[in-house]
Amino acid sequence: MNKMTPYRRIFQTVTVTMAAVLGLLSSGCGGGSSDAGMSPLAVGADGTSSFSAEVLVARLDGYALAPLSSAEAASLAYMREEEQLAHDVYAVSATLYAQPIFANITASEATHAAAVKALLDRYGQPDPLEGLAAGTYKTAAFQALHDALVAASRVSLVEALKVGVEIEELDMRDIAAQQVGIDNADILMVYDNLLRGSRNHLRAYMKVLTQQGGSYVPQYISQAEFDAIVQSATETGG
Repeated sequence: MNKMTPYRRIFQTVTVTMAAVLGLLSSGCGGGSSDAGMSPLAVGADGTSSFSAEVLVARLDGYALAPLSSAEAASLAYMREEEQLAHDVYAVSATLYAQPIFANITASEATHAAAVKALLDRYGQPDPLEGLAAGTYKTAAFQALHDALVAASRVSLVEALKVGVEIEELDMRDIAAQQVGIDNADILMVYDNLLRGSRNHLRAYMKVLTQQGGSYVPQYISQAEFDAIVQSATETGG
């Protein structure tokens, strides 16, 4: 059997899931008014945090479509690639290790990338990932980062878990930085929930990493902020 066969099988399954999610997000089917006040982020007992397509559509429909600045357009394109990178790296780890955390968070990250895609569609913006295969990106820096993180993940289970923590930490730093230049309330709502999801996923990865005897030194946020996140409870969506 070809070594890539399991990856192709998992990727095909996730691709179908993502297509279904994106279809719901773009069509707006199923989003009733009863969903408008709900959180679009569903959080599982293990900390996996996934966007509900129906609730997100209802929440977005509640916002007036405001003008999109060039900074906001660039931010959406950036976050689309970064959220997809998280999904793609975890999908590889899911083929390498039996720990369910990788497959579970891979599925969650598919909805994160789809949520950003919903915003791109809402504002009539191009998708930077259109036509690209899994694990490939428009931006060279994302491509280099993906390849380095996949290589690190292949070393061992502990290293793959550290990569998971690193990606979530990086996401938190980048989302917070992106929020500074954004005024549109619908984008901020999605970004707020992406941040909650990243903090939950960081907690989940750190829990398993600690169980495996590993440790991690934060690279993108302060040790104090990192410790406060890890030591606090799983968050619900907003």
